[in-house]
Amino acid sequence: MVDYDRLFPYGWTEPVAEEYTSLIEEGCMPARVIRMDRSECDVATPTGLARARCHRADSAVSGLCTGDWVSIDAESTVQQLLPRRSAIMRASVSGRSQGQVLAANVDTVLVCTAADGDIDLARIERMLTLAWESNAQPIVLLTKADATTDLPLDDVRTVAPGAATLAVSAASGVGLDVLVAMLDGTVALIGPSGAGKSTLANALLGAEVFAINAVRAADKKGRHTTVHRELRPLPGGGTLIDTPGLRGIGLWDASVGIEKTFSDIESLAAQCRFTDCAHRDEPGCAVLEAIENGALTGRRLDSYQKLARENEWVQARTDKRLQAERQRVWRDISKQQRRMYRERNSRH
Repeated sequence: MVDYDRLFPYGWTEPVAEEYTSLIEEGCMPARVIRMDRSECDVATPTGLARARCHRADSAVSGLCTGDWVSIDAESTVQQLLPRRSAIMRASVSGRSQGQVLAANVDTVLVCTAADGDIDLARIERMLTLAWESNAQPIVLLTKADATTDLPLDDVRTVAPGAATLAVSAASGVGLDVLVAMLDGTVALIGPSGAGKSTLANALLGAEVFAINAVRAADKKGRHTTVHRELRPLPGGGTLIDTPGLRGIGLWDASVGIEKTFSDIESLAAQCRFTDCAHRDEPGCAVLEAIENGALTGRRLDSYQKLARENEWVQARTDKRLQAERQRVWRDISKQQRRMYRERNSRH
């Protein structure tokens, strides 16, 4: 008898159980990936924590990520990846035209920025775009709130419509009770190095689980202390995924994320005289009017247009890659047909 109770602390729910039951394979059991390590992964199973192999090259189990639900066989080999209900994705850091999954099956994304450093609103908008696109609910956090008396909460709230914005301190506990009350399901932390993600994760977990390092005093920048994405159960229920600091945050097919992050601009654009308004110098542009009367900043419009251009470029590049792949397949088919005709003619 499989004891599914052991999976509840790792996010096992009735919808996940139904999904698994519909795809169950003979001799397999469900598991959740809690940490990836090349061709192997740590998983939580109904029999406890285990090490599983995931070296198969077929598409059924390729690209596994922390947070994924899978099935494993009696030899502790991953056999099947269950459909993801959400995924935080960015463009691959390798520069190839493919996306990289940062965390899977996430319900809440904590977008972290250190309050005692330079508050980069454009970076927050970029991270919010990833969070909204993932199909999870973002919460913007100004961490290390005890290190400064000048908290730009109002400035941050203007770039995060639809998302709560909080100031928290893992050291003093400020704001943590409010944050804990807002957490739901699987929670992932994203942000640059030095944003205090691991310190906050330890505070939420109630234990020194993740290693931490002090930021450099000269520029307030952090070093990559967290090198793996790792999932841990939260003491009050739910799970938490800590992630390494993000240097590059390239977009990957993020049209929905851009619309939600810049919902204020999208609403204004719907009021423009021309449906194809580029918001540059067109007459009757509601976006430019909002900038003139101070309801919108030029910086935010620039950020919106920059992310939109980047997303269009990524989509065009992906389309070209798919077109090239289709052409390669057809060339292979043509070669096989010509070889078949030659072999047939040689027999006559």
